[in-house]
Amino acid sequence: MWALTVAAIIERQGRFLFVEEADKVTGLPVINQPAGHVDPGESVLEAVRREVREETGLVFTPRDIVGLYPLKAANGKDYFRICFTGTVPEGAIATPEDPDILRCHWLTRDELAAASLRSGWVLRCLDDARSGRRYPLDLVADIRVER
Repeated sequence: MWALTVAAIIERQGRFLFVEEADKVTGLPVINQPAGHVDPGESVLEAVRREVREETGLVFTPRDIVGLYPLKAANGKDYFRICFTGTVPEGAIATPEDPDILRCHWLTRDELAAASLRSGWVLRCLDDARSGRRYPLDLVADIRVER
């Protein structure tokens, strides 16, 4: 069974917003997009807004879908990620609300490529977004995880 997750690509002046968190297996810090699971009863759009707010303290406005990404994780679970592009208020400072987030970073693509990443999808999603890959939000607007 797939676990449905969401992620956000947020750009500001050539840098992208990422979060640093401890890897659940090794405990070492890794970089990820603001991302997380879709909760029961929640739509994917509600979930991405909530995850960005929890992990960065910022209000996220989804604009487009970048892609859909299936992943068999190192923990043996199957995940299905929906990655969005969108915006946060100009000049707002990212401050995590979630205690699992160590800090937020605005990174270039090269800085991201040199970092320890949560999964291979982190760089893939960014590269897809940078290439201009976009799909309308209404493709997933009605997707909701059942209670």
